[in-house]
Amino acid sequence: MTTTAGQETGKKAGTRRRGPYATTPARRAEIVRAASASFAEHGYERASLRDIAARANVTHAALLRHFATKDELLLAALAQRDADDSELARRIIESKVPREQVLSTILRDEFAHPDQQRNWLAITIAATNPSHPAHDFFIERREKMRDHFTSTRLATSQDSGELSADDKVTMVMAMMDGLRIQSLLDPGRKTLHLMETLMKFLAPDGDG
Repeated sequence: MTTTAGQETGKKAGTRRRGPYATTPARRAEIVRAASASFAEHGYERASLRDIAARANVTHAALLRHFATKDELLLAALAQRDADDSELARRIIESKVPREQVLSTILRDEFAHPDQQRNWLAITIAATNPSHPAHDFFIERREKMRDHFTSTRLATSQDSGELSADDKVTMVMAMMDGLRIQSLLDPGRKTLHLMETLMKFLAPDGDG
């Protein structure tokens, strides 16, 4: 069968389109990592798509072929952060760390990166507005956390005389949020033992 020059040209052009313009998981992951770094350094509001593209070593136009808006990038970056946090928590929970130290160990790792923590908190607070693009993400995330706390060995799965299991989860989440803020305001103050004390209080004498 004879192949015309036009057909050859079309084949070459098609090959080029499948190369640099293809949406691949690896390239998307690079862009998401770049977005996370930009959000951590500049905050979500000040981060720009052009800065993110430069960090990912792609053109602005190429970035837009993967993510049409900064909101899409924000949600992808949050989902990746959530996945990373879940993996860290899984490793800690499956380790031999005492039950009451699981959450303080997770927080210790988080407190080691104050700039990322500060911007994460800023996005979390902004997302309390129902019109924020990440509002639904954080609502769903907190529900997943509640389910997780009541289905693991974190001392919150059972009712007690004074507190329901749901009350316990609320106390744990409130403590974690509060310690995050305290660690940024006064990083020299030791506070993680308070998390451990709360966990012991929620399941005294090894209950749970």
